[in-house]
Amino acid sequence: MTLEILTPEKKIFSGEVHGVQLPGITGSFEVLDKHAPMVSALKAGKLKVLNDKTETTSFEIQSGFVEVLNNKTIVLIEGAKEL
Repeated sequence: MTLEILTPEKKIFSGEVHGVQLPGITGSFEVLDKHAPMVSALKAGKLKVLNDKTETTSFEIQSGFVEVLNNKTIVLIEGAKEL
């Protein structure tokens, strides 16, 4: 699936990934390839990009939103720092 992580200042990440783990406001959740369409609010916490089945990239993010549609996930957040 395609993942884009955006802040008001810049694009943090863009590429093809296996999945992403996100800090939802009611608990963490994971979006994988071919996930059903959804929109969710995010709280500050750890976002983990599953580049493939063994390699990951992590970010400490501030609050925001995620949209999943047509096998593309867009994460809109206030700010992020790669860990």
